[in-house]
Formats: sequence, C-alpha cells, structure tokens
Amino acid sequence: MISRTTIATLLLIGLASWCGAWMTRDFQIWTAEGARRLAVIEHPVDTPPATLAGPGVVGTDLRAWLSGPGRATIVDFVYTRCPAVCTTLASGFQQLQNALAQTPDSGVRLLSISFDPLRDDEPSLQRYAAQWRANPSYWTIATVPDDVALQRLLKAFQVIVIDDGMGGFEHNAALLVIDGHGRLVRIFDDTETELALNYARAISQGTIRR
Repeated sequence: MISRTTIATLLLIGLASWCGAWMTRDFQIWTAEGARRLAVIEHPVDTPPATLAGPGVVGTDLRAWLSGPGRATIVDFVYTRCPAVCTTLASGFQQLQNALAQTPDSGVRLLSISFDPLRDDEPSLQRYAAQWRANPSYWTIATVPDDVALQRLLKAFQVIVIDDGMGGFEHNAALLVIDGHGRLVRIFDDTETELALNYARAISQGTIRR
C-alpha cells in the first residue's frame, strides 16, 4: 500500500515537472538567452529606426542599408576598446570575411555596430577596421550616434550593455542574422560562425523564407 508521504512526494514531483515544462516551453529553454533566441525564431524583430555613422556610411539609414532582395546581414555589437569578448567577435568576423571573399555574390554582408559612440568616433572606427583588416566590400564598421536611437536598437535586439565602472562595458555577445526585410530572424553564439553564415546564405538565396 502506498503511503501518504509517497503520494505527496509523487504529486510534488509531477507538479515540479509540469511547472518546469511550462516555464521552459517544454524544456526548450533554460536561460534568458535561450528565451531570447527562441522568441526571435518565433517572431522576427523589425529593426527600429536608426542612422549609422562610420567609414563609408555616414548618415545612412540602418533599416534601408539592411533591406533588399537577395540580401542578409550578420551583425554584432562591440566597442573598439574591448579587450575580451569583442576580440572573439572580430576574429570570427575575419573568418566570415574570408569565407565571403570566396563567394562575393552571395548577398551576405557583415556589420559591426559600436554601442559606445562617444568614444568610437570615425577615426576610432577606422583604426579598428584597419586593426582587423576589415574589407568594406564585405564588412562595415559603424556606430549609432543618436543615443535614443541606439538604446531603442539595443532594446529591440535585447543586447545588454552594462558600464563596468572602469571605462569599459560588460555585454552579451552573439551573431545576429538580419534578413532582406530588415528583421532579426536568428541569433547564434559568437563561436558559431559557420552556422550563422550558412543560415544567412540560405536567407539571401531564398532557401529559407520567413
């Protein structure tokens, strides 16, 4: 005969399992980052209005620059003085740039956006581009000088930027794929360069339609 304690324990286990499945969408997500990525897959995010500033793109409307048939863009968010995670992102973009140079008509482009426009003026962005050998045919480096527009963009794409109190920032790092309609449609880890590129190519070629 099953005791009341055993029954109560089983009920608690069942309740905990149900709550876990409900809170994690049937265990598909366990972190806020996972929730962010799943939400983007289910509901692509429109790029909010913003104007770029940087080598070759001063005064360019971001959404218009991203949009166009047969186009896809891989975006990351950085600041040029970053000694840590931005180095990984830049190294990954170098690899992506080399891959794009092998198929120059793929319709895929790279865009690094600095979230530190006060320090990352055009000369700083030019030095960063030179440091990482960014070819403007494939890789654009810019910022959004208007703080209101920048914060709106960061919020829309759920990019977290925290002042570390020592002149730098703590921030999440990822590769964001934007389709030809100017929508964020997929987020990859900063180390998943090949996956991000393959997905962006599929978007630009119309193999994947959203």
